[in-house]
Amino acid sequence: MLVRILNFFFVSFAALSCLALYRVSEQTRVARVQLSSVERQIVQEKSTMNVLQAEWQRVANPERIQHLAETRLGMDDTPTVELSSFEMLPRRGEESPLNADPVQNASLMAPSRGESNLHLAVANGN
Repeated sequence: MLVRILNFFFVSFAALSCLALYRVSEQTRVARVQLSSVERQIVQEKSTMNVLQAEWQRVANPERIQHLAETRLGMDDTPTVELSSFEMLPRRGEESPLNADPVQNASLMAPSRGESNLHLAVANGN
C-alpha cells in the first residue's frame, strides 16, 4: 500500500514537473519573440537617427546658412558699421548732440475724457 502511494506521488510529481517545464519554455519563447521585435525596432530607430543626423548636418552647415542669409535676407559678409562713437557722448556741462533728434523730442497728446474709453487712476485722482 505504501508503495502504491509513493508510486502515485512520484508520477504526479513527474507530471507536475513536466507542466512546469512546459510553462517555463513557453514563457521563454514568448520573451524571445518580444526581444527580437524590440531589437528590430532599435535597429530601425538607429537607422532613422543616422538619417536625421545626416540631414541636420546638411541643414546646419555654416556655408549653407551664409548662402541663405545672403540670398534670402540680403545680408552680406561685410563688417558692421560703427553705430556710435565717443565723440557723440556729451561732455560734462555740455548739451548732448542727440537732443536735436525729433524722436526724442516728440510729445504725446492724450485724448480728452470724452474721446476715449481709457480711464487712468492717476488722472482721476483715485
